[in-house]
Amino acid sequence: MKEFVIIHDFLVSEEVVGDWDGQEVTIAEKVNEFYHTIYLLAEDDIDPEELTSLLDLVWEHWIGNDHLADIEHDEIYDWSRHLLENRDQYLEQDN
Repeated sequence: MKEFVIIHDFLVSEEVVGDWDGQEVTIAEKVNEFYHTIYLLAEDDIDPEELTSLLDLVWEHWIGNDHLADIEHDEIYDWSRHLLENRDQYLEQDN
């Protein structure tokens, strides 16, 4: 059911990530990589509302995090996998 979630509705550009001392393009790319990774890792039959809530957590968790500028691809993958594997915990904290 994840096909009901339009990933392009979440993707960001450098204009919306805020001031990152000239690294706005890189930050936007990394945030978008999180979105794509979570979407790809999510099971096909995930509840669309649940997937949307998980995708919303990317912005909430990462946009103010100084580590975002230096995060590597494998860390993005690991965090995304962890988010999906522990979704109940993350979604409970979000409420």
